[in-house]
Amino acid sequence: MSEKPVRPAERTGASPEAIRSHYDMGNDFFRLVLDPEMIYSCALFEGDDDLATAQRRKLDHHIHAAGAADTARVLDIGCGWGAMLRRLVDHAGVAHAVGLTLSPSQAQWIRDNGSPKIEVREQDWRDHKPERRYDAIISVGAFEHFVQKGLDPTAKLDAYREFFAYCDSVLAINGKVSLQTIAYSERTKVQALLDKTFPESDLPLEWEPIAAAEGTFSLIAARNDADHYYRTLVLWEQNLLANYDKAVALVGKPNTDEFRRYLRMSATGFRGGMVSLMRYSFRKKY
Repeated sequence: MSEKPVRPAERTGASPEAIRSHYDMGNDFFRLVLDPEMIYSCALFEGDDDLATAQRRKLDHHIHAAGAADTARVLDIGCGWGAMLRRLVDHAGVAHAVGLTLSPSQAQWIRDNGSPKIEVREQDWRDHKPERRYDAIISVGAFEHFVQKGLDPTAKLDAYREFFAYCDSVLAINGKVSLQTIAYSERTKVQALLDKTFPESDLPLEWEPIAAAEGTFSLIAARNDADHYYRTLVLWEQNLLANYDKAVALVGKPNTDEFRRYLRMSATGFRGGMVSLMRYSFRKKY
C-alpha cells in the first residue's frame, strides 16, 4: 500500500502536486527523451561515452561515494524511475534498497520493473520513519525541491539543516550520504521558464549544502560538473528532436516545444556558469 503524500503548511519545499506537474508528464514521453534506464539527472561522462554509459557511471559514482556496495540497507531519496535502486541490488550487492518519490507514475514504473529487494514509497522523506537505520543514503536531483522560491535565506538554510538532521537520524554510525544537486553559482533571479517547469522549487547556492551539513556530517568531497550537465541536456534535446512527432502525439506541440526550450535554456545556464551541477559526499560524524 502506498502512502498519500501530504505537505503541511509549515513545511518548506515543493508540494506533491507541484512535483507531479512535471514528473507525471507521462512515462511514454520521458522514454523518448531519456536513456533506457529513464535517468532524469546529470550523467557522468568519460571520453566519448554515450548517454547510457555515462548514466551508469553516474550511478556507480554515487554508490561508491556513499559506501553503499555490499551493505544491507540503502535509502534513495528522490528515486525517480528506480535506476539507482536497480543498480544497487543487481550490481552492487545491496540486500534491500528503499526509494522515496512523490510521483505516482514513477512509483508504479518501479513496481512494474522492480525486484523483491526493492521497496518504493510515495512519501516525503520527512514522513519516512524506518524501523532500522540505513547503511548509506543517496539523493540525486531531489535537493532542488526542498525549499520554495522567495524563502528567507536563514529559513532556507534551516530547511537544508533539517534534511541533514534527518539523514543523521536514520543513518548508521559512520554512514555516508552522496548528494547531487543543481546549484546557483551566485544569487540570481529565477528564469520564467524554469519557474513554470519546476513550480514552488528553488536551487541552493553551492556552499549551502556544506554549511547545512556542519555539525552532523563531515564533507568528504565536492565537485562541480556543470559541463557534464550541458552535455547531458544536449543529448536529451537530440533524443527529443529525433522523436519529435511521437512526443507531439503524446503531450501536444506546445508542451513539446516548451520542454525543448527548457532543455536549451538550462544548457545555456550550465555552459555560461550561471548554474552548477554539484556532487557532494558526506560522512556522519557520530
